[in-house]
Amino acid sequence: MLQPIANAPENIVAYQAIGEVTKEDFDRVMREADEKIAKYDELNYLLKLDTPIKNFTFSAWMNDAWFGIKNLTKWNRCAIVTDKESIQKFTEIFSKVMVGEFRGYDPEKLQEAMEWVSKEA
Repeated sequence: MLQPIANAPENIVAYQAIGEVTKEDFDRVMREADEKIAKYDELNYLLKLDTPIKNFTFSAWMNDAWFGIKNLTKWNRCAIVTDKESIQKFTEIFSKVMVGEFRGYDPEKLQEAMEWVSKEA
């Protein structure tokens, strides 16, 4: 499931992935992202991975891909918080080919990640 992160700054979409992540989870995230984009004209996103990526269903991956494409020109900042170094490195590489800035963070740096994502570019 994707659970909202409490006390996240108002201008970011912030979720924690726990257990199985489904299409319905991403539907909820996409609705919130649409609201933030309408309000701020950009997308600031934080995902804290507390479940292996193998726990994302195929339909969740498809929704995630659509989410990224649909908002391609609106990405501002995105942080992926995980203890998996390979995912952090992929996130950093992804930043070079995608609109916006993407960074990977260790779990103990969650607050730092939230602060970075919520700042204006």
